[in-house]
Amino acid sequence: MAEAGDYQTFDLIQEIERQDGTSYYELGNVYMNGVAERCALDGYIKSVRIVQMNIPHGTAVRAYEKYINDTYTMPSLHPDHWEEWDKPEGKIKDAYEEILQNNHIA
Repeated sequence: MAEAGDYQTFDLIQEIERQDGTSYYELGNVYMNGVAERCALDGYIKSVRIVQMNIPHGTAVRAYEKYINDTYTMPSLHPDHWEEWDKPEGKIKDAYEEILQNNHIA
């Protein structure tokens, strides 16, 4: 089982519904989905659902995954908030969009 602070490998895409009813897609794994489920139960987000599992671990996924791991600290399984990850314009945003398109989620 992954621990907060460990390097996270992403293998799924989840849909996160914010408190205002809008939603977005985010990469993650079973650990991060568990964190999101906890955040939904605690009211930090409305809901989370997995929309694609076992995504191919290609160049775009590796680039996005490295950016997230280098930029953010992974939360514990007992979070006190939900942190939405930024997707800066350029290489990272392009990789994110490519991942969604390759998995027919766009």
